[in-house]
Amino acid sequence: MDLATLTLSEIEQGWHTTATAYICNYCGQDFQQDQVFHLHDAFYPAAEMINHHIQSAHPDAINQLIQSSSKYNTLTTKQRDLLVAFSQGVKDATIAQDNHVAAATIRHQKFTFREKAKQAKLYLAIYNQVFNNPERDTPIALPLATQANGPIAITQRDYHQILQKYFEPGDKLRLKRWPKQHKAILAVLKRVSLEIPTTQHFTERTMNDLLVPIFDDYVRLRRYLIDYGFLARTADGQDYWRLTFKE
Repeated sequence: MDLATLTLSEIEQGWHTTATAYICNYCGQDFQQDQVFHLHDAFYPAAEMINHHIQSAHPDAINQLIQSSSKYNTLTTKQRDLLVAFSQGVKDATIAQDNHVAAATIRHQKFTFREKAKQAKLYLAIYNQVFNNPERDTPIALPLATQANGPIAITQRDYHQILQKYFEPGDKLRLKRWPKQHKAILAVLKRVSLEIPTTQHFTERTMNDLLVPIFDDYVRLRRYLIDYGFLARTADGQDYWRLTFKE
């Protein structure tokens, strides 16, 4: 069983798939997806046959997992013995008697296993978000005006890293300093624009009131928002509104 290439679900169910077949994790027997299998006067597609195979050929599959010789199995011998007993439904009192310990000790070990499972669940969630999240590599939506100096793409990963670098932590949006790089400027403008309602028009004064808490040089911020297509205004500068674009 190659734990490095199998998903959690594939390890739990005992089989995995290729483009053409269902493969048993334990013995490697394959069931071709385009075949039908005869068993006990009935016929089964490969998707059902693989489960019949696991149940009949590997009834001790849970024990095989527990006793796996994989380098990733860090369970001690005592922990493995306890898990085998738990999987077989042996009562805590019986396990305690067989191991010459108090029943409370066995209950505590169950609690420890549950805590380790919670830790593993959180680690997997963190790992998947960091390394296996395709959305982090998708570009954020920007107005067409941002392409004036040539095509540019900012991924979700870039976007969030830039925000962490240039904005103060906390609930209120506050820009630390004006960025120098074009990509960082666009990311900052994108974030600031989200603070401006799309269903409302502003005078110059009310727009300034909205931008002043975000950045001291609110005039520059306002000008860039307009130049890069996040904001629009009338020729006399009396009416401002946020532009919408395809997300």
